[in-house]
Amino acid sequence: MPQTPDVHYSFLGPAGTFTEAALAQVPEAQGLPWRAVNNVGEAFADVVSGRSVAAMIAIENSVDGGVSATQDALASVPNLRIIGEYLVPVNFVLVARPGTTLEDVKIVNAHPVAYAQCRSWLESTLPKHGHIPSSSNVAAAAALFEPGPADAAVAPPGIEKHHDLTVLARNIGDNPNAVTRFVLVGRTTVIPAPTGADKTSVIVELPEDRAGALLEMLEQFATRGVNLSLIQSRPIGDSLGRYRFVIDADGHILDERVADALLGLRRFSPKVIFLGSYPRADKAANVFTDRYDSGVFIEARDWLRGLVSGEPTE
Repeated sequence: MPQTPDVHYSFLGPAGTFTEAALAQVPEAQGLPWRAVNNVGEAFADVVSGRSVAAMIAIENSVDGGVSATQDALASVPNLRIIGEYLVPVNFVLVARPGTTLEDVKIVNAHPVAYAQCRSWLESTLPKHGHIPSSSNVAAAAALFEPGPADAAVAPPGIEKHHDLTVLARNIGDNPNAVTRFVLVGRTTVIPAPTGADKTSVIVELPEDRAGALLEMLEQFATRGVNLSLIQSRPIGDSLGRYRFVIDADGHILDERVADALLGLRRFSPKVIFLGSYPRADKAANVFTDRYDSGVFIEARDWLRGLVSGEPTE
């Protein structure tokens, strides 16, 4: 798509969020307008309507797992594709209005996920503090300028560049290795060429609630030597016991082993949503044994074709 001023990118705002930091990693988005939205539904509506060419969305956190709102939206909004993956290290600062000291803090404003990731630090440093949930990490900081009981907020590093706030403490996250995985979602059907370090994302519904159904689904990957880096269940919602699975498989749809696994899934499941094949953000090469090399699948098909056509066999 031509890079014109009419091309927008959406992200979960406001400015200063980890999602904005992920979008800053996209070369194609630089120099173009970015649109801050309030939730995943609004971000995807931008893409579906054509208001934005793509939206940056958090899909997984190394501490808290998959982001259910994103996974459910991808299952319900048709014709969306993941076109890129980005990783953002996650840590937090404690901020307050100028003049506030750490000893003054009695109530902390924080998004529930951020609060959970800083709980040990907060309980050891501010053992008597109270917590007020916020809708986002940046909103927690911005709320300090509104009437309310909060004395401080858990927020992303750099928030003081956007608001007149004092940083009371840095690196307050309990896990220094915490990372959030973001995906750029658009409507393009063009699949990028395989790089050897790729992921393929799908959403698969189990055909029925019975013993062994999940194992049969997983066997579609295991018998082709395809490793899964994410598998998470989400209720379909139409009745108890009905689930769909969000799956990230190592490899590309043009890899024979992955393609064969997808064919197996399509025969097995009443609904398979292909979300895309795209380069891994960590650039880690996909690992598999030689018996699952693409050439092995091609040779096996040629062998079968020869049998059917009556070609002489060795």
